[in-house]
Amino acid sequence: MGKICNIYKSSKEKEMYLYVEKKDDFSIIPEELLKRFGEPIFVMKIAISEDMKLARVDPNDVLKMIKEKNFFLQMPPIENFELTSLHRKNSKF
Repeated sequence: MGKICNIYKSSKEKEMYLYVEKKDDFSIIPEELLKRFGEPIFVMKIAISEDMKLARVDPNDVLKMIKEKNFFLQMPPIENFELTSLHRKNSKF
């Protein structure tokens, strides 16, 4: 079964997103998380279903966390340390 979600991007962390059911309701978000996240910037409202394709997260994980915690936090991608180090080593800049 799907769910309507409101997606917000972080004003502090690049590529960090917060999914909540109720638009502009952050009362369920832990205070420490909101401090790190910064001012939520509305991105879109979307109906998420188990079989849909999302860019970097499994829709089942999103739906499970929203059911359990009433929100889902999409973290920024983790850079591959070895590739980053190699790129910096071989870069002319």
